[in-house]
Amino acid sequence: MRSREYDLDFRDRATRIRAWGIGLLAVAGLLWTWCAVLLLTPYEVDREPGDRYPDQCESRLLTNRGTANEGLYRGDHCANERDWPEALAVLGLSIPVSVTGVALFTTGAVSRRMSAHAEAMRELDRIADERAAAPSR
Repeated sequence: MRSREYDLDFRDRATRIRAWGIGLLAVAGLLWTWCAVLLLTPYEVDREPGDRYPDQCESRLLTNRGTANEGLYRGDHCANERDWPEALAVLGLSIPVSVTGVALFTTGAVSRRMSAHAEAMRELDRIADERAAAPSR
């Protein structure tokens, strides 16, 4: 395999690695969005199956009461519907996905840049060699 073919193959692999990184970062963004929805949006909960008038519940993070879990002691149906462990599990799952995405994206981007730099250096060396080999007038 010639060096140019190897370099093009190397750049293709680097592009694929960078694309995987972008994909994983997109997945991490979706997980962060899901966590934000769970924590920041109000929701409804049925007191019994098929309830025609469900309870309106405040968001888990932004509440007018002391804590979002305060309703548990009063027998409120909202208390157990959106629990903190679910939101924290989604956020915890996003951490390794985003770290892996950043690592892959960075590896792919740096590999492409280094390959382009090496090609530019080879081209400059070739031009300098041609000038040195040309007879002086």
